[in-house]
Formats: sequence, structure tokens, C-alpha cells
Amino acid sequence: MSETNVRIQDDLYEVVNGEWLKTAVIPDDRPTTGGFATLAENVEKIMMGDFKDFAEGKKTSDIPEMRYAISLYKKAIDEKRRNEEGIKPVLPTLEKINSLNSVDDLNKVAAEFMLQDIALPVEMAVTGDMADATKHSFIILGPSIILPDTTYYADDNEAGKKLLGVYKDMAEKIMKFTPLSDADQKSYVEDTLKFDALIAKKVKSQLEWAEYYKNNNPMSVDEVAKFVAPFDLKKVLNDLYADKAPTTIVVYDPKAIKEMNGYFNAENFNLYKHWVYVKTLVKATACLSLELKTLGTTYRRALTGVVADPVLEKEAYQIASMMYSEPVGVYYGRTYFGEEAKKDVVSLVEKIIETYKLRMKKNTFLAEQTKEKAIKKLSTIVIKMGYPDEIREIWSKLKFDENDSYFEAMRKIGEIRMKDDLDKLHKPVDRTEWVMPGHMVNACYNPLSNDITFPAAILQKPFYALSQSVSENLGGIGAVIGHEISHAFDNNGANFDENGNLKNWWLDEDFKAFKELTKGMIEQFDGIEFHGGKVNGELTVSENIADNGGMGVTLEIMHTLDNADFKEYFMNWARVWCQKAKEEYIQLLLASDVHSPAVLRANMAPRNFNEWYEAFDVTEKDQMYVAPDKRISIW
Repeated sequence: MSETNVRIQDDLYEVVNGEWLKTAVIPDDRPTTGGFATLAENVEKIMMGDFKDFAEGKKTSDIPEMRYAISLYKKAIDEKRRNEEGIKPVLPTLEKINSLNSVDDLNKVAAEFMLQDIALPVEMAVTGDMADATKHSFIILGPSIILPDTTYYADDNEAGKKLLGVYKDMAEKIMKFTPLSDADQKSYVEDTLKFDALIAKKVKSQLEWAEYYKNNNPMSVDEVAKFVAPFDLKKVLNDLYADKAPTTIVVYDPKAIKEMNGYFNAENFNLYKHWVYVKTLVKATACLSLELKTLGTTYRRALTGVVADPVLEKEAYQIASMMYSEPVGVYYGRTYFGEEAKKDVVSLVEKIIETYKLRMKKNTFLAEQTKEKAIKKLSTIVIKMGYPDEIREIWSKLKFDENDSYFEAMRKIGEIRMKDDLDKLHKPVDRTEWVMPGHMVNACYNPLSNDITFPAAILQKPFYALSQSVSENLGGIGAVIGHEISHAFDNNGANFDENGNLKNWWLDEDFKAFKELTKGMIEQFDGIEFHGGKVNGELTVSENIADNGGMGVTLEIMHTLDNADFKEYFMNWARVWCQKAKEEYIQLLLASDVHSPAVLRANMAPRNFNEWYEAFDVTEKDQMYVAPDKRISIW
């Protein structure tokens, strides 16, 4: 606890974390430290040691797929070869882009470009079908913009202008390594920014993306093809699927697709060509010489406030563990995750779900019919704890040649993964698939499969430990578990049924009452001043609802304990959200993240519950007081 003069009744976060915050140092290669970030750093250190031992032959693994991850790691740390090759590995790809002279030329190679993850005028993918969670759907949306959100492109947004300046300078320096003339180098970069500005006027903002259930806009291929012409969508689909091409496409961003001619057409084809050339090169720098690699992260460092790139060994581990995430996660789980802890946390999840059902039964704004369906949804939630039991077949297919350059190895892996994802279109959804690997410090709820995932790596202090008290664990991992379950009933998850289908299972009056409570949650956070900006209550509402629900259900369990310590509960809740961050990163999150700032997550949720006031004798004279009629408890 902090030894400052701040009282816990005025600032729980500061009292719990203040002393640590005074001396904590953010690593040069990270935008934050504390909480999730510190655990991730610790996992990384352990795994980096293991990867080094694997690469040097000092250690072996009984997981066959790990050998591919280690092979990729060794290519990434081969500084000598990477520097000797310089920009050469990507030049054939750049030449292929530069040889395009018309939209017709693009249409001939568009399917190939998609498999190689070369940016097209639209983005396309295969993902779970919201309307039928047993199937997959082919989706389409607009291309990605350079800046984090469309709001950064406003005329009065100085941060956006500054970041575009950084990107421009970075791109110009990288382009000097290409065989293009000086004049072409300059014009390609200028055209890239022009094309990006056109895209930004059409694509969704982060606020719009936050309501992800609205992405489900199925249209016929014929209809979509007319919107995106002269880009030949039908040819791409036929090239990818032949006679099994889909006849329906789900349009995730209707405006970007319907108004695509506002940024892409035959007349401005060169803008697109130059944009994709520059984007492809900038992306490729991560796998080229170290000089190019460092240049290529200039924009990201400016965006997040990071001072330096990770050392090469750390970066190599990060890439290899991302490209082979499932095998690496299973290795971590089998090696470092105890079965006793797994059983204990699974038992806690089951207890939280049962308590959630009891709370649903006592709910005062839902009709019995809606309560029954909500309880059914809770009863069918699947728990994924630690790491998968089996490694899926795809991971053994991600092979490359030993003599491949690092860039070429990454390209081959990416293409195999892309082909596998596209091939899922006509296959049933595999509900055993994990969306997070075992070595990731995080947790999630998947509305399309109604499951919750808790990777092994998050099950550590302060979130969880067998040595911590039950009260501390409830304030840590317990509240996080409750948070993820609550996503089943947030403003997005509430639109999906127990099978993961986008379906209205509410009575109209019940959903109206829920929306009113949601509105109250928006108002509770909206406009809070933070680091020179303001919290967007609408952008963060789903996560704030989940924090509220997670705290509500675990506080209910606290009342069933013989030795409940509510002070320990609230203090560990605040400890979990401890974070020190670079100012640039704070501004980035404030503008684009669906999560509220960590300090507010620690300090806002407790104010809605009577237990907070009783535990620390909080009164209307204290800053962490909210009048009873303003307190919100949705679930």
C-alpha cells in the first residue's frame, strides 16, 4: 500500500499502487508496465530462455511443431544473413506490384495478392457466421488506414498530423533502399498519403467497430460486385474457390464498400498502386536487414511512445511465438501450468456461473421468460482453461525450406495460414479451436461460440495464486472471470443466443430496460477528463458493463465465505489494474481502445456497490462516493 497522504476513500488505485508507481520504470521496448504487462514480461523472459536453449540444442521438446517455431526463431536472429540480403528478399514482390498498369492487371493477380497478404482495395476473409454459428461466412470490408482511427484525420487533430509526418518521413527513408528514382520515391509516398486520406473518409471509426454485432450485413455477391467494380470481386472468388465460390458475402463495413469508388477507381489506380507498394515495403522491413527493421518501426514507436525496439532475441521469440501460437502455448501450459491450479480455477469459474444464475433469477428488470433464456445461455458456456488438449493439424503444415530467407519463410507461413482460413468457408466451425494461446496474459469471451478462455499465463499473482486468500483471488481472477461471463450480456453479447447465433431472444420491454441501464453506464464514464482528453463512455461501454458484472457476481460470492475480507478483495482488484504507461500510449488508448483507462477501471466499478462503502466507511464527503440513486448494477 502507498504511504502517501491520499486516503483510500478518495483514491483506491493510488493508495494500493502509488508507491510502486513512483519507482516503476517502463522498459524501453514497451509502452507500459505493471499488471498484465509485468506478467507478460515475466512469461517472455522464461520462454526466451527456453527458445535460446532449444536453438542451441541444450533442450528438446516432445511437441513436433515446436521445431518449426525454433527454426523461424533462428532465421530471425541470423543478423549476418539478414544484413547481407538487405532489401533483396522483397524486391520480386515490389516489382510485381510495380508492373501493374491498370485495374485489369490487378484483377488478374488479386487472388494471389490476397493469399500473400498484399493489400487490395478491399479486405476479405472467412470467419464465423453470426447468423448461424455452426457455419463460416465470407466477409468484406474497407482497407486499413495508417492512423489508429478516422478521428485522427480531422482538420483540428494535431496528433494525427504529427503522426502522418512521422510516417511520411519513415517511408521516404525506407524507399531510398529501392531501385526507384528519387522522384518516384517521393511521389509514391505522397500518393500513399493521398490514398490513405480517401480511405479514411469512407471506413468505420473505432466507435462504430465497437458495436460488432452490427457487422452482420449479408448481401448477394452480384450486389457487392457492382459496388466494388471495376475491382472484379467475382473473378477473385472464382480464382479462390472455382465452382464453390460463395453467392453471399457479409459486408462488415457497408459504407466503405458501397462508396468504394470514392477511394478506388480506374482513374486513380496509380494512387492505389503506389499505396500498396509503400505499405508492402514498410510491412516487409520487419523481416529484412536490421537497419530496415529499425526504420520500419519508427511510426509504431512514435504512436506508442516506445523508445527502442526489443533486442533481436526477444523480437525473434515474439514473432515465432505468434506465428506458431498454439504449439508454443501448449508447450508453455504443459511445462509451467499446474493441474492443481487448473482444477481450482475451473471450480471457481463453475461457482461464478452458478452464482450468476442465482443473480439472474433475482433480477428485477427482466421477465421470467427472458431470465430463463439468460440462464440457459449461462448453462451452455464452455470453459477453456489453461491450454488446448490437442494441437490442430494446421500447425504441422506451416513449413518452409531451411535455405529460405527470413522474409520468404514468413511469406510461406502466412500463405499457408491464409489458404487454411479461406478453406474453412465450406467446413463446419470447430468449436474446440482456441482464440488465445496458453502463453498469452489475457482472457476473453467469444460470442459466436459462447465460450470463455483463460490462458495459463494469466493465472499468476496478482490475478491468482493458491497462496493468495480466497478474497484476493475473487478480487483478481474471480472478477476477471465474471467480467468475461458478463460479455455474454453486454451491449454486444446480449444480441447472441446460447448457441452463438445473432438472434433477439429478449422481450422488447426487457431489452428496452437493459438499454436504459446501459445508457446509465455510458453516462457514468462519458466525459471524464483524463490526461488532457476525455473518456468516451459509448466507446468503452461494453467493457465497463463487463467490469460491473464481474464485480457484482464475485461480491455475491464473498458474502458466502466464512472468512471474507472485503478490504483484501477491493485492494487486489485495484492491484490487478496497476499500470504505468507512456503518454503517447495513453493518448492512443483514450482515442481508440474499448477499455477505459486502468485507473478508472480500478476506481469506478467499486463505487456502484454497497460493499465498497461498508468496507472502508466511505461517505458522501469522500471522492469515491456515488449517491445510491446513481449507482449502477446491471448484472
